[in-house]
Formats: sequence, structure tokens, C-alpha cells
Amino acid sequence: QVQLVESGGGLVQAGGSLRLSCAASGRTFSSAVMGWFRQVLGKEREFVAAISWSSGSTYYADSVKGRFTMSRDNAKNTVYLQMNSLKPEDTAVYYCAATESTVVARHWIYYDYWGQGTRVTVSS
Repeated sequence: QVQLVESGGGLVQAGGSLRLSCAASGRTFSSAVMGWFRQVLGKEREFVAAISWSSGSTYYADSVKGRFTMSRDNAKNTVYLQMNSLKPEDTAVYYCAATESTVVARHWIYYDYWGQGTRVTVSS
């Protein structure tokens, strides 16, 4: 079955860095686009970044541009989110997601598969 497994979350001080990983297996190998979303209690999931498997093109939310970088390793079916210059407002549960659509979506509702989430806490 489709499975997305995230790792790399943790506690970091403001200005620090974390690298999140998402390993994909099963039917998700056919997914065209993968993305990262984050969520805090009381709010809907917020788009962070997305990448096209075929082209490698990346897209970022304005709030993380210049600080976060998404990348892929096609051989390992794994995507990464390098997070630098972290801010307290980046604190959230981060989710890896996948969609078979070739159109990069910035809203969580268009993604079909989700990981379990990994918590990122940035202290001030």
C-alpha cells in the first residue's frame, strides 16, 4: 500500500536548522508531485513547499522562501526539506504529502496521500 514516512523533526533554537526526510513506497511511486505542509492546533494545514518528480521544479510559500529548500532523490524515492534560519513561527507538525496530479497544488485538499507527521519546535 501507499506509505509516506517522515523523519527529522525535533527541537531547535531560533536561527538553527533541521532537515526533514520523507521516504515513499508502494503506489506512491507513481505520484507526480510531492509537498510539505505544516499544521498547528486550530488551523488548517498550510502549504510549505512542493516538488515535481519529473522536472525537479520547486515551489515555496512566501513565508519560507530563502530559508527552506526542497529536494528529491529519485533513486531512493525520498524527498527532503532543508530548513534554515528557523523562526518560532515555524513551529508546527510537518506533513509529507503526495498527489498523482501533474499540476502543483498549494492547498492540502488536493493531495491524496499523507505521512504521519513530524513535529518541529523552534524555541525563541
